[in-house]
Amino acid sequence: MSSTRRITKEYGELTQSPPEGYTIALGPNDSLHTWHVTVAAPAGCIYHPGRYGVVVTLPTEYPFKAPVVKFATRIYHPNVTNDSLGNVCLGLLKTENWKPSTKIVAVLDALRNLLVEPLPEDPLEESIAEQYRNDREGFDKAAKGFVERLNRIMTLQ
Repeated sequence: MSSTRRITKEYGELTQSPPEGYTIALGPNDSLHTWHVTVAAPAGCIYHPGRYGVVVTLPTEYPFKAPVVKFATRIYHPNVTNDSLGNVCLGLLKTENWKPSTKIVAVLDALRNLLVEPLPEDPLEESIAEQYRNDREGFDKAAKGFVERLNRIMTLQ
């Protein structure tokens, strides 16, 4: 199956019945290879009630090559770079772990799980991971501060 057919099929399945907590769309000028996903942080996690923009870029070699996932919305998280790039460290996206049978829905689930349970042992932001491990109260306060700022911005729009 060609890359485009596989992506079209997955996009169709996900937009017909999106997993709970997600909206998925293509940008106005984007190809089928660039998905704009909004992830609602699950209730009960530190990032709730935040909503996060994520860009999923599917390479032309997909599914044989993993998609690239980046947060478009800033988030205080040990596994996401604390900058405008929003790079994500997610185990199943690593070259050595990626399997062509893995679908985007599994990537989105893993991303949502990362909001519920950060993985400080595999961080992109060592100082945030260290705070998560050693000063959970300080981490929670900083992460909630980001969520509150995000919500204020969203309310103003």
